Amino acid sequence: MSIDAADFKIVQGKKVSLKDYDSAWVPKWAQNEEEKEGKKAVKEMALAFLKENKQKLFEMQQLFWASDTYSMLIVLQGMDTAGKDGTIRHVMSGLNPQGCQVNSFKTPTEEELNHDFLWRQSRVLPERGRIGIFNRSYYEDVLIVKVRPEVLETQRLPSDLEGKHFWDERYQDINMFERHLVRNGTIVLKFFLNISKKKQKERLLKRLEDPSKNWKFSKFDLSERSKWDNYVEAYEDVFNSTSTEWAPWYIIPADKKWVAHALISEIILAQIKGLDLKFPSLSKEQLDDLENAKVQLQKE
Repeated sequence: MSIDAADFKIVQGKKVSLKDYDSAWVPKWAQNEEEKEGKKAVKEMALAFLKENKQKLFEMQQLFWASDTYSMLIVLQGMDTAGKDGTIRHVMSGLNPQGCQVNSFKTPTEEELNHDFLWRQSRVLPERGRIGIFNRSYYEDVLIVKVRPEVLETQRLPSDLEGKHFWDERYQDINMFERHLVRNGTIVLKFFLNISKKKQKERLLKRLEDPSKNWKFSKFDLSERSKWDNYVEAYEDVFNSTSTEWAPWYIIPADKKWVAHALISEIILAQIKGLDLKFPSLSKEQLDDLENAKVQLQKE
């Protein structure tokens, strides 16, 4: 059982329309298994697959941490209810917390608004050996800020900067920022959790109907949903402008949560494996010290 994630990677220069991406996609083996054994069997296989990948990811993280050469930045973007929190929970829960950090970005604070739009993410980038996850990111400044122009006013930019090239220049800033990170040893993985409008409606209704999920619902959820088409257009602009050779986007089908989790875990694993990392080698003096320590302990 495997999942090939290559089809979900956006190649630089390819014109992207979200209409061409099936948010309800499942791999062929899952279709065949569901026809033979039913949905329950597929879910059990998927859970087993994810459990196996969690263990592999845990082992690869130890190597990633020990090598102390690269860092990894995982960017999660998507419409409301797309499953960003769940992805962090289900894919990354097996990692050693010492080597992983999660940052969620909500409405900017006054301090953050007094800096450039990349500042609040720059100050929490992962160190070498660590995996950093951004639940939303600097991309909000070319998404919600673009869809809701009134938000741009809160950034108090000089008026002469807000010309017709404003958004193109922001995309360029992001591309150069990510290129700088990659050139200094940070692997940048960007995932868009692609959920359908129909599936979002189902998940919002669950939040309203299940008392244990009521707290997740915000009065802003419906107002944001009313601008669905605007967000789709903004995301397509983002993919077409910022999916680069050094930091490509992956459009991940997210109507079925297990599919999204499986694809993302496969992509992360493949990235770390591709680095061909090795545990640090010890000098003869260090090996002698270890042998002496072993002898002393055995004598106790």
